[in-house]
Formats: sequence, structure tokens, C-alpha cells
Amino acid sequence: MTHEREITEPVDLCRPDGRLNPAAMGWSRRPLHRANLRGWGRAKRWEHWGVVTPTHIVGLVASSLDYAGVHSLYLLDRRSGIERTTEAVVPFARGAVLPPVSGAGAVRARGGGLVVEIDQRPDGSTVRATAPGVEVDLVVPLPPGHESLGVVVPWSTRRFQYTHKDVGRPVRGTLRVDGTAYPVDTESFAVLDHGRGKWRYAVSWNWAAGCAPGRALQLGGRWTDGTGATENALFLDGRLHKIGADLAWSYDRADWLRPWRVTGDRVDVRFHPFHERVARTNLGVVAGETHQCFGHFSGWAATDDGERVDLDGLVGWAEEARNRW
Repeated sequence: MTHEREITEPVDLCRPDGRLNPAAMGWSRRPLHRANLRGWGRAKRWEHWGVVTPTHIVGLVASSLDYAGVHSLYLLDRRSGIERTTEAVVPFARGAVLPPVSGAGAVRARGGGLVVEIDQRPDGSTVRATAPGVEVDLVVPLPPGHESLGVVVPWSTRRFQYTHKDVGRPVRGTLRVDGTAYPVDTESFAVLDHGRGKWRYAVSWNWAAGCAPGRALQLGGRWTDGTGATENALFLDGRLHKIGADLAWSYDRADWLRPWRVTGDRVDVRFHPFHERVARTNLGVVAGETHQCFGHFSGWAATDDGERVDLDGLVGWAEEARNRW
């Protein structure tokens, strides 16, 4: 078990010299960290929205890796299994706007026929993107009292990451694919992965997120192991139950569509994939490979007071990513 402290007041991620601020170490139930990153080199900033609807799955990324902006729009038709991906690599992340506080300010990115425009306000966000043949126009309200998970992961005072995972947000709007409109409504949900930090060159991670009405799950691993921080949580009726333990992930790299299992203190989760997405990047100094599977969850996770919550019916994803960046 980890012994992370809960942060309840706004705090700067970095000290004036650019190193990790000790007062920023811990976790929060809402966005409280300001990513005042300084200097060039090893700094990573991104916004990743994942949206699951009855008909489609959308993955939208705007990012700056200092020497490149890497932006993408991914769309999966759940009925046909057909994928569409538009990716853009912009030297030195020219034109990318990524604000220092999650949920506040504008996000902008463009390149290669892709345009991303996200506007964040206290009551929610609008998420818009266009790519060849695809238009995304969504509103993601922030319900009163809704909690999310912010965590600082410290590898050292010079290498660290602030991650904010907001899982199970309601979403409404429209997806337009080749001129056909698909409604996004009450049966849909959205997940935000907001990241800001100074990374090591080679990192691998696991991430899983799943949602159903009144319940949501956020699990991570590998990249946090041994740091004293975790990004694991159960959300029940919008309330965060932090799981302060490293977890064991089991899956078959020779057959990614076989069931996965994640276990540990307060967690026994099975994940049953129905589709595998493979993303590979090789730009020399920047390279990576991600296997992201979409599917259904089963098993249980426990609340702070020990109640076991049934996870049957949750839909989402589980992934392994390996990056040199």
C-alpha cells in the first residue's frame, strides 16, 4: 500500500527552478495542480479524450512532446469493426495550445488535415474536431459534486508526471462520418486523460478505464510501480474511492484479445476484449507501440469502507504502451 496524501488546495507542480515541488506530491479529487513546467526538453503535455457510444468509439489526442506535436483522431465503428485514423506530427509542436490546469482554458491543435478545438469551463467542456470524413461536436458537462483523480508520479525531482484522469463524464452531441450523423446521448460516456510532466526517455505503462451508469473504474500500472504513487480508483455515484496499491496485470501478448486480469488490494478485475487497436510510431528519436483493447469488464473493486462493487456491465478499454520519447 502507498501512503499518498490528499491535496485539497491549488498548488504549483514545479518549484521556481523547474524541479518537482514537494508540496505537489499526492492526489486530489479535482484538478488542483498548475503545471508550471519550465525549459525545453523532456517536457510532455497532452489532452486525450476517449468517448464510447453505442455505435462508435472515439480517441482524440492533442499533445506537445517539445520537439514535436503529435495529434490524432481515431474512430472505431463498433458494428463493422472498421477503424479510421488521422494523425499529424508537427515539428516543435507549432500552434499547439495546452493550458497548465486541467478543465480550464482552451486546447488547440492542427496539422495534416486534423483540427482540434477544446474549450474548458467550470461547468464542462466542448470538444470539437474535424478530419477527412469525420466531424466531432460534443458537449461534456461537469455534474455538481463529480470527482476525478489527479496524481503526481515522482521518479525524481527532475523527472515526474502529473496525470489527471476524469472517468465517466456524461457527453452529448453528434459524430458525423462521411456525411451521416450519429447522435451521442445518455448511453454514452467520456474519459479525459490530462498529462503534464518531465519524462524519462523510455517508459512503459498499462491503463484501463471502464464506465457504466453510476460506476466507473480507473486503473494504471508499470509506470507508477515503486514510486509511492498510484492512479487506481473506483468511482461510485460520482464519488472517488482511491486505491493506494500497485496492481498485478496479466494478459497474453501473443493474443491481445484473450481475457485480461488485474488484481491487488481491493481489486479483482477481468477484462474481456472485443476489438484490438494497434498504434505504432517510429520517428527515430520518438518511437512507440500501443495495443489498446476495447471490451467489457467483470469482477469487483472495493470502496473505502470495504464494500465490493460489481463491475459487470462496465465498458471501456485496457492497454499496454511502450514509448521512447
